[in-house]
Amino acid sequence: MKLHWVVRFLFGPVPVYFSALAILIVLTNAQYFGLVGVGVAPRAAKLASSTPVVSVMKYCDIFRGEWVPDPDAPYYTHKTCGMIQEHQNCLKYGRPDLGFLKWRWRPSGCDLPRFDPLQFLQFVRGKSLAFVGDSLARNHMQSLLCLLSQVAYPKDVSANPSDQNKVYHYRAYNFTISMFWSPFLVRAREPEHDGPAHTGHWSLYLDEPDEGWVSQLHRFDYVLVSAANWFSRPSLFYERRRLVGCSFCSRQYGVPDLTLYYSQRRAWRVALRAINDLGADLRARVIVRMLSPMSHFENGTWDQGGNCRRTHPMRANETAMEGRDLHFYTAQMEEFRAAEKVAREKGRRLMLMDATAAMMMRPDGHPSRYGHWPNEKVQLYNDCIHWCLPGPIDIWNDMLFQMLLADN
Repeated sequence: MKLHWVVRFLFGPVPVYFSALAILIVLTNAQYFGLVGVGVAPRAAKLASSTPVVSVMKYCDIFRGEWVPDPDAPYYTHKTCGMIQEHQNCLKYGRPDLGFLKWRWRPSGCDLPRFDPLQFLQFVRGKSLAFVGDSLARNHMQSLLCLLSQVAYPKDVSANPSDQNKVYHYRAYNFTISMFWSPFLVRAREPEHDGPAHTGHWSLYLDEPDEGWVSQLHRFDYVLVSAANWFSRPSLFYERRRLVGCSFCSRQYGVPDLTLYYSQRRAWRVALRAINDLGADLRARVIVRMLSPMSHFENGTWDQGGNCRRTHPMRANETAMEGRDLHFYTAQMEEFRAAEKVAREKGRRLMLMDATAAMMMRPDGHPSRYGHWPNEKVQLYNDCIHWCLPGPIDIWNDMLFQMLLADN
C-alpha cells in the first residue's frame, strides 16, 4: 500500500504536469540563462555547425567578390532578436520586399564560411571586444549580438543603460562586447544650438584623440574602429586649442573653410597615432573598418527627398566609388597604410576590414522609410546610411570572424 502511494506521488498526473511545466519554463527562457542551442529559430539553427570554421584569408581576398543568392537567409529576425535599434528594424516597420535578405557575399576565388555563433563564442571565450565609432559601429555591434542570440543572450551591464556607451557580458563564455560612442574619434564638443538639419557647428579638437576610448584600449583583446559620416556635419576645427578652420561655415569665424576632408583625414591620423603610441600597454588586436557608403541616396540628398528604393544588389561592374565616398576612402586608406608601417616597426600589427566594395553593391539594404511608422516625425525620414537588421551588414561579422581566425 505504501509503495502504491509512493509511485502515485512520484509519477502521478500532478507531479508529471508540474515537471513538464518547469521544463517548459526553462526551455522558453534558456536564452536568458546563457544556455546553448535553446530558443533558436529553425532557420537560425543552420548557423551552428559541427564542422570547424577555418580562415580562408591565406589564399583568398574576402573583400572582393559578388553577392549571390542565399535561399536559407535570414538567420534571425526581429522576433528572435530583441536588440535591434528601432531605426534599423525594417521587418517590424513593414518593409514589403524581403528579397534583399536572400543574398550572401561570395569572395572571388573562394566561399566565405557562414558565421557560426557557437564556434565564435567558443573562440572568444574569456576575451573582450570593443566597437569604437558612430551609429554604424553600433549597427555592426547589434548585428553581432543578433547573430549570437541564436546561441546565447548577454546581460546588459552598462554603467548607464540610457547612455550611448554599452557593455554586454556573456556569462557562460566570460566574453564581453563594449561600444564606445566616438563619432569623430577625436575630442569633440556638441554645438550649443542645433536643429533637425544639424546646422549647428561641432567643435573638433583635431590634435587630441578622444580619451573616452583611447584610455580604455588596454582592457581589450580586440578593438574595431570606424568613423565617417559625422564628418559631414558643420564643424569648427581646433589645433593646439586654437581655431584654425571650419567646414560648412561662413566668414563670421574669420578662418578658412578647410572642408570636411581636412577634419576626416586629421582625425584618422591622430586616432591611429594614439593607438600606436600606447606601446606595451596595448594588448588588443586593432581592426580598422573602412567606410560604409554614404552615396546610396537617389533623386535628392538626405534632407531633400533622397531615397533608396532598390530591391536587389548590384554587381561589381555596376558600381563605382566617387565623390565624398572616394575622398573619404582614399584618405582613410592612406592614413591606415602610414600607421600600419609604424605599427610594424614596433612589432605590432594593425588589421584592415575593407568592406566598402561589398557594401557599395547593396543600395537595397537600407531601411529607407521602414525604420519608423509612416506618420512619425524623425530627423532622417529616408535612411540610406544605416543597414536593416537582418541585412547585408551581417557579412561584416563573417569577415570579422575570418580576420580573428587568421590572426590567431
